Amino acid sequence: MTAGETTTIELWGLGREGEVVVALLPEFERLHPDIRVRVQQIPWTAAHEKLLTAFVGDSTPDLAQMGNTWVPEFEAIRALENLDPWIAASPGIDPGHYFEGIWATNEVDGSTYGVPWYVDTRLLFYRTDVFRDAGWNEPPKTWDEWIRLMDSIREKELTRWPAFFATNEWQPPVILGLQTGSTILADDGTRGDFTSPEFRRAFEFYVGLFERGYAPKLSYHQIANVYQQFAEKDFSMLITGPWNVGEFRRRLPAELQDSWSTAPMPAPPEKSWPGASVAGGSSLVVFERSNKKEAAWKLIEYLSRPEVQVEFYELTGNLPAREGAWDAPVFVKDREMRAFRTQLENAIPTPKVPEWEQIAAEVWQHAEMVIRGDVPSSRALALLDAKAGAILEKRRWMLERERRGE
Repeated sequence: MTAGETTTIELWGLGREGEVVVALLPEFERLHPDIRVRVQQIPWTAAHEKLLTAFVGDSTPDLAQMGNTWVPEFEAIRALENLDPWIAASPGIDPGHYFEGIWATNEVDGSTYGVPWYVDTRLLFYRTDVFRDAGWNEPPKTWDEWIRLMDSIREKELTRWPAFFATNEWQPPVILGLQTGSTILADDGTRGDFTSPEFRRAFEFYVGLFERGYAPKLSYHQIANVYQQFAEKDFSMLITGPWNVGEFRRRLPAELQDSWSTAPMPAPPEKSWPGASVAGGSSLVVFERSNKKEAAWKLIEYLSRPEVQVEFYELTGNLPAREGAWDAPVFVKDREMRAFRTQLENAIPTPKVPEWEQIAAEVWQHAEMVIRGDVPSSRALALLDAKAGAILEKRRWMLERERRGE
């Protein structure tokens, strides 16, 4: 490139992030006058298929936002640039600046294929007034405390149910499984590990919450309005993510704004608090076929600056991936957000296999079968192992071929 020429790179952003990131680019282009960024915004519902189609059609962008559970899939088809050399040479990006569990979601077989852009995890949202009336001045820190709290709420009839755990979500049973030390999958991610003692213990604790009447046997589709029912004391707690901080502030009545908060997950008795939760969010990846990787990497470095991540949070509500960004006053002063920083210190990636989303859907479906009394836990877990094994059959075949050098 000669003096005065510019390089135009293409960034694909997903959902609202693809719209909002445009506001961050003028300063980047001021700092890098030889680079221009063209953004294509893609709805989340179409993003996965569009990215795959672009790879097959040899029309991938230079870089893109990617849900971190997709990274193993796109690495498996050799779509992504190995970022280890870029990270090693970067003065601004260091794995030590990120939450360990979040960074790990971008590592596949020891190499790094994405840089966390924003993070997601799940924890407790709860009614502080209900907990107080139940005799609890702080949220539970262990499973045993959690059960005692729910017993007290039920005995005093403070809410219709102590909690709401949607039966069509895979996160709660998987979170509890991660807390007990379950690997979720076994044999290098080629088979289900749901009948293991660790996952069985977590699964039985989870379905027991419904059997004891702590939570209604309802999916999100069967509940009219989760915010209204939380306000009306149909339940006093649920497990959800950071987007709901803003939703609770918008949707709950003004008189309840001081009557709810967030808390990290309780832990099994033998584990330290906070209990583990899932490591989620979106990352920035560079496509292997890009011929403008240096310019694309400069944009990743810029979007990874702590001050830029704080600005991105203020525009979107998405939590920063850089730990240093959490020292900004907007987080230090925010009671509900502080719990997320604590939880992110103990966030664990879900299994890093391309088939994970298929398996995750099976988890909640089999849990729901038990919750509704269709099958016992032991049978559901055996069926879940069998289903996961069938989904992972191609992975076993591919790994076996690799081992034989074919």
